[in-house]
Amino acid sequence: MKKEVIKVFIADDHDIIRQGLRRIISFEEELCIIGEAPDGDKALALIAECTPDVILLDCNMPLKNGIEVLKLVKEKNTDIKIIMLTIENDRKTIRTAIDIGADGYMLKDSAGKEIVSAIKMVYKGEKYIDKSLISFLFLDMRDKDKKEVSPLDPLTKRELEVLFKIAKGLSNKEIGEQLYLSEKTVKNYATALFRKINVYDRVQATLVALQNNIEDYYKIKHGDE
Repeated sequence: MKKEVIKVFIADDHDIIRQGLRRIISFEEELCIIGEAPDGDKALALIAECTPDVILLDCNMPLKNGIEVLKLVKEKNTDIKIIMLTIENDRKTIRTAIDIGADGYMLKDSAGKEIVSAIKMVYKGEKYIDKSLISFLFLDMRDKDKKEVSPLDPLTKRELEVLFKIAKGLSNKEIGEQLYLSEKTVKNYATALFRKINVYDRVQATLVALQNNIEDYYKIKHGDE
């Protein structure tokens, strides 16, 4: 049976970046580039015509930047998955992109296999955040005032374990392998814990975990068990 092909659109004003992404994607039978654009206006026009499954979107582009494009695309078609690409660790931009609804966020110099993995993850409905950005986001979170009642309190021991590994950037499959659970079981735990901490996806859950210092929290709650 023929495999389903994921339609990818690239929006970046640097030709060398687009060339690199084209090369990476060209080796993947499950991925196909259906269009690309060097600026925000052209990106919006072409996206409306070809309706990609996943967009690799540069944060900084002429005419309309990536954040503007992200917002406009998500307002019209929430089914299109968008991975933001950047060369900078800009906390404000990352948080804005997450709040608008970006499905993934990664650095442009990420390894090819990570880019391919991110595309496949967001296509399946999961969220992706570059592992190198997780500790960076923690710096933004640890300075915020801690609440007396932690949003992590309602979670079971297993849900905390799953959340901790989500915050480390692991996929459901990787978490299942480490905890000796099926991928479906991990997904069920994730769905349950998302509801308990009032978030909708992996990226938001990661931010909650980092803000509440989940590793220390887990040691306090279950360290002696």
